[in-house]
Amino acid sequence: MEGRERVARIVCGVTASQALIEVAIARRADALLVHHGWFWKSEDGRVTGFRRQRMARLLAHDINLFAYHLPLDAHPTLGNNAQLALRLGWTATGRFGEQEIGFVGVPQAPTLAGDLARRIEQVLGRAPLLIGDPARAVARIAWCSGGAQGYFEDALASGADLFVSGEISEQTVHLARETGMPYIAAGHHATERYGVMALGAHLTQKFGIDCEFVDIDNPV
Repeated sequence: MEGRERVARIVCGVTASQALIEVAIARRADALLVHHGWFWKSEDGRVTGFRRQRMARLLAHDINLFAYHLPLDAHPTLGNNAQLALRLGWTATGRFGEQEIGFVGVPQAPTLAGDLARRIEQVLGRAPLLIGDPARAVARIAWCSGGAQGYFEDALASGADLFVSGEISEQTVHLARETGMPYIAAGHHATERYGVMALGAHLTQKFGIDCEFVDIDNPV
């Protein structure tokens, strides 16, 4: 960042999409802070097509890009899972899954799967998909934001009565029905807004950086 002494203004968001980049340019931001960056395992990493267009826009306006994926899922206080629990009133008592990014814990009081789904809809502003018996008693919850439906067996092994994540796959339905453990798909984007919001607030408090969270609508 030649000619600049410090980052003074950051635009925060879930994904470094073209739409968010244009917002950062319009806000004259020094940096873009996101959960989902550009380069993923097994993808073609060549800077062509839409990747080149995105990068060119940031470089043309001297805007840095900071992306924190799994670390922002797993962080014990600022992470997506910690922040999701904070908003829903859940208390974490353990971890599960790859790199222990999944959380397991308890709600404020024993509840039912259907009531839990309604609470999630109220807090996240998005109707979740509940697979399983809505009358199932829930005293222990496993949760992992985003596309963590593949952790279903790990969640089951943790002793949870119900598993919450963002996305759902075809096989998840069968697992929920056959094991009797309900599954709630609450939305990938909806469950992963809060980590980067918390990180931006932390940077503002600790370093005085102007951080603005911009929520680009995403129904997934």
